[in-house]
Amino acid sequence: MTKPITLKDVKNDPQVQAYIKRADENLAVVGYTEHGKRHCGLVAKTARQTLLEVGALDREAELSAIAGYLHDIGNVINRINHPYTGAVLAHTLLKDMGMDIDEITTIVSAIGNHDDDGWEPVSRVSAGLILADKSDVHRSRVRNADMIKFDIHDRVNYAVNRSFIEVDNEKEKIFLYLTIDLEISSVMEYFEIFLSRMLYCKRAANFLGRQFSLVVNKNTLL
Repeated sequence: MTKPITLKDVKNDPQVQAYIKRADENLAVVGYTEHGKRHCGLVAKTARQTLLEVGALDREAELSAIAGYLHDIGNVINRINHPYTGAVLAHTLLKDMGMDIDEITTIVSAIGNHDDDGWEPVSRVSAGLILADKSDVHRSRVRNADMIKFDIHDRVNYAVNRSFIEVDNEKEKIFLYLTIDLEISSVMEYFEIFLSRMLYCKRAANFLGRQFSLVVNKNTLL
């Protein structure tokens, strides 16, 4: 029996590194927020931790972490439909590494369904990825602070100086806590661009048997 592929293996793969680097460079050219090693690494970490805290198996959490690390590689081709192209690319990369086909299909399904464009979580691996990805709103993702006056996405991200997911099994809830500098952006602007993402987080939390709650500046909004 071959050794299971781990997140460490994926991170150390030269092809993966090249795809993530170029995908982030492409997005930088067209003015998108950071989607490189920082974002991929944080999504992987949060996805794993979230699943472990809801009682998932270690391997299931590891697969969600791998999906989290690879979920945005489709941007190397184009931002449009990047979940689908990313899933295809991930299939090839993981197959080349020798991953078990059942695990590959779990991961590519999660990547293909990670966006909030009318899709649904299809597994716990998928739900962990969704929650981790959509919760990463933070000023460190803004490439050019001068743009916050002109671009609402940069402005909202720059206004958030703290964001984290917390699982409360006693209350059967998953909380997303945000601290927003209201002198930079309003809570209304946050909902203007991220409401669909929060609703997708709600569906992902429900898939994990939890309710989703959004807390902004210590005020519960969802």
